[in-house]
Amino acid sequence: MDTKLICGAALICGVLATAAADRIDWTKADGDFTLGPLYTNAPDCIRHVGVPKGIIHEFTMEGKESKFYPGLNGPYQRTVYVYVPSQYVAGTPAPFIVAQDGRGETNRLPVVLDNLIHDHRLPVMIAVMIQSGGGDGKGSERGLEYDTVSEWYALFVETEVLPRVERDYNVKFTADPEGRAAMGGSSGAACAFTMAWFHPELYRRVLSYSGTFVDQQSPNNAESPHGAWEYHEHIIPQSAAKPLRVWLQVGEKDIGYDRDEASLHNWVMANQRMAAALKAKGYHYQYVYCLAAGHVDRRAVGQTLPDALLWLWQGYPAK
Repeated sequence: MDTKLICGAALICGVLATAAADRIDWTKADGDFTLGPLYTNAPDCIRHVGVPKGIIHEFTMEGKESKFYPGLNGPYQRTVYVYVPSQYVAGTPAPFIVAQDGRGETNRLPVVLDNLIHDHRLPVMIAVMIQSGGGDGKGSERGLEYDTVSEWYALFVETEVLPRVERDYNVKFTADPEGRAAMGGSSGAACAFTMAWFHPELYRRVLSYSGTFVDQQSPNNAESPHGAWEYHEHIIPQSAAKPLRVWLQVGEKDIGYDRDEASLHNWVMANQRMAAALKAKGYHYQYVYCLAAGHVDRRAVGQTLPDALLWLWQGYPAK
C-alpha cells in the first residue's frame, strides 16, 4: 500500500519527507500515511496551564446483573469511568465517545479532551471509559466482549451502561449518531469498529489503535468463521458502504508482523487490508502506519491521539 509520509505535530522525522508531505494537515486529510521512526508526545497530551479539569466519575458493574454478559467464567466486576468536561451543562444532550479498556484511558484521554474542548477544537463531549470483564484472548470475558463479530456489545453499552450513566450523573447523551464515537486499542479497537458496523444508527466514528482484525473470535461463529479477519476478507468488500468515519493505526512491529497470511494472525497485514477495503468502498478513513512501533505503542499513541481525535470529529461542530 502506498503511503504518504507525515512530518507533523511533534514528530522528529527520521525518514525523508517531501515538501508536499510537509504541507499535509492530517487532521483533515483522508488516506494512508506513515509516521516515525522517532516519536514525541503531542503538546495536547500534556495539560495546558489554565485549562479547567473535567470530572471523572467511577462506578462498578456486577456481571451477574448483566443480561448480555452474566459471566463466561464465573462472577466478575467491571469498572466504568465517566469523564464530564467542566463546560458541560447538566442535562443537555452531548456528543460522547465510548472507550474500551477504560482504565488505561483515564490518564491520557481526559487531558487531551480538556485541552481540545477548552480551545474550541472539539465539541463539549463526554467520555465513557468501560473496563472489560477481564482476561484476554479466546475463552476470556474480554475476548467474548471485544472479539465477537456481532451486535451484542453495542447493545450492552446502549441498554446497560449509558442509561446508568445518565441516571446517576445527570448527563444526557445525544441520539444523533454523528455525535457518537467508539475507540480502543487491540481487541478493544476491533470492538469499537464492530459497534459502529452493526449499529451505524448509533455510532459513526471509530478510532482504532492496532486493531485486532484477525481470527480471535471465541466462541466460533458460523457467520464469521475467521472472526474479525472477515471484515477485510469478506464483510466490507461485499457490503454497501455505511456512513462511518474510521481512523486506523498499526505498528511496523505489531503482533504477528512476520507471520504469513494463512495464520490469520498478522496485525499489520490485517490493518493494511482494512484500510484498503475501506478505501475501495469510498469511506472517509485515515490509516497511519508507524515505523519501528509495536502493539498499541505508547509513543505512537502519545504523538497521534490529539490529531486523531480532531480528524475523527471533523464535520461535527465545536462550540
